[in-house]
Amino acid sequence: MASIEKYEALSDFFKKFYIPSYVLSPEAEAVAVPSTPPESPILVFINSKSGGQLGGELILTYRSLLNDKQVFDLNVETPDKVLQRIYLNLERLKHDALACKIKEKLKIIVAGGDGTASWLLGVVCDLELSIPPPIATIPLGTGNNLPFAFGWGKKNPGTDTSSAESFLAQVIKAKEMKIDNWHVLMRMKSPRKGSGDSIELPPSLHAFRRASPLDQANMEGYHTFRGGFWNYFSLGKNFSHCHLKFTYLFSLQK
Repeated sequence: MASIEKYEALSDFFKKFYIPSYVLSPEAEAVAVPSTPPESPILVFINSKSGGQLGGELILTYRSLLNDKQVFDLNVETPDKVLQRIYLNLERLKHDALACKIKEKLKIIVAGGDGTASWLLGVVCDLELSIPPPIATIPLGTGNNLPFAFGWGKKNPGTDTSSAESFLAQVIKAKEMKIDNWHVLMRMKSPRKGSGDSIELPPSLHAFRRASPLDQANMEGYHTFRGGFWNYFSLGKNFSHCHLKFTYLFSLQK
């Protein structure tokens, strides 16, 4: 179905979140677009490997309800590449009134476990955007402590249209809040060639970007990694959690 035909077939509710293809990619076909900006334009990132088969099912559901080009499988394309491409395109469209409104109102939904959510938070923070998009988290892992701490629940959600609609309705009502962040550099000796050793990192750590060969953070014979952490604290029946980093988050808690 062509982009405009799909848009016109959507209910008024789902039109509130729809982003036209030309805003997402400069290669998108030029077709008629909505005359008014969506109330709550979203980008949806889903870890298809989270929650058993739930991640894959959730991708199919959201792609059927929105522009399929605004729903991304994190096992196919990484969020840093997606967001860099979209924001470069938004910069190209800075004189386009609809694109500018979408940029101002843009939100992100990430579905996965705590590691997946932290991954998105780190990418958004690293981009240092003038208007960082708030991030809502769908609990789709085993722990789901981060979404639980911000009121999104702890149980894996349903994957049908009704469940997606219910979650999107919460996104519209949710308030934004900021949380503190900090980074840590971790330096590890490089595995010896032919040893078969490998370095496995938690999702909160990613390779340090070398500014130059003289960067003091880099050392010969070592791998240097940078981790992003977010401060939040949650209390439950038998647990408390503390994680760390800064970006915008949605919270349903008052």
